[in-house]
Amino acid sequence: MYDKQLWKILEFQHVKPGKGPAFVRVKQLNLRSGSTVERTYRAGEKIENVRVENREMQYLYHDGTNYIFMDNESYEQYGINETLVGNKAEFLLENTTCMVTMHELEILDVSPPNFLEVEIVQTDPGVKGDTAQGGTKPAKIASGATVNVPLFINQGEMIRVDTRDGRYVERVKS
Repeated sequence: MYDKQLWKILEFQHVKPGKGPAFVRVKQLNLRSGSTVERTYRAGEKIENVRVENREMQYLYHDGTNYIFMDNESYEQYGINETLVGNKAEFLLENTTCMVTMHELEILDVSPPNFLEVEIVQTDPGVKGDTAQGGTKPAKIASGATVNVPLFINQGEMIRVDTRDGRYVERVKS
């Protein structure tokens, strides 16, 4: 908590110059507005730590403006705004369990599972002998995202995708 705003530290670097006191250079994300700011904190500067809670919630559906999640323990439903979910919505499949970060009763962040097993709904067919090296092609997956996959992957196959960076990991064997 800084300036009455909730922040998440994305990167930090402790700097000890040859002359003068040490300081910390920080790249931080405003959890309410989504803006990123770079700041410098001097040694001894106090910042209030905030306790946040991670809850497992199941993604149910999208109603046009909100993504509806259900708490796995209390079965209470929460509508989470599209702007808060952001580009992570590309990896939301109905009935997928996600981690939702909360402060008191305010929802701050939604994280889909790190790896998602999903079907390819559209891709060009790969041609044998297309490339000597491992080439890739774009493929649209069931959640709506587009992922670069190897040429041997075809429509209808199941693949594992890393949702943190949108990268193809492997083909799922059935």
